[in-house]
Amino acid sequence: MLYARPRCLDAGEAALTVEFGDSVDPAINARVLALDAALRQSAPPGVLETVPTYRSLMIHYDPLELSRTALVAYVESIEPAPGTGLEPSARWTIPCCYDPALAEDVAIAAQQLALSPERVAQLHASADYRAYMYGFAPGWCYLGGLPAPLAIARRAVPRPPTPPGAVLIGGGLALIGANPMPTGWYVIARTPERLFSLPRDPPFLIEVGDVVRFESIDAATFATLGARAARGEIVARRATLR
Repeated sequence: MLYARPRCLDAGEAALTVEFGDSVDPAINARVLALDAALRQSAPPGVLETVPTYRSLMIHYDPLELSRTALVAYVESIEPAPGTGLEPSARWTIPCCYDPALAEDVAIAAQQLALSPERVAQLHASADYRAYMYGFAPGWCYLGGLPAPLAIARRAVPRPPTPPGAVLIGGGLALIGANPMPTGWYVIARTPERLFSLPRDPPFLIEVGDVVRFESIDAATFATLGARAARGEIVARRATLR
């Protein structure tokens, strides 16, 4: 549900969470990103950092320099109208290998979904995804738009650390994991692209709000592109939309 007016909730003594709704929805996320952009352009003294999520924006601030009352009043004065920021700025095509040798969990996920591994790959590569947020670990990019037949519950017990560039599904969402981490999601593919690289400027490849598509590649192409990515080359393709 999209809230008509955002809710401002305290997150400790030095952070404010501004909620715009209670679901994963493009219109809700667009309002999050619009407020984030407005604050980055003209934040009052005392605002330290903003952290966008699916449905809310966390604002870290210095309470000795900026009061909660003043911050809430400022947020309410600049909060963009519904519909602002819905248009993505770019579309990314991410190379993605669904070969079972790299897709560690595709067989078990396919079994639970009553699909073949090949059908899982076809469905996953057929969709347009929205980059909603980064979280959990640097470069872990959470995506909405997963086709309904691929909606699978997360594991009851987390699996061992994922490989670099893991492409995952779980809880009705999709995800690209940059670094090895344990998770309850299912690894159904891998990408040779590096979504997060500290030497790169900016270190995060995909901007929140961008459109993401996956392009199926074979294992040999994965190895070739992986070698290029290891040298610092961006192997994904970016198309400007606005």
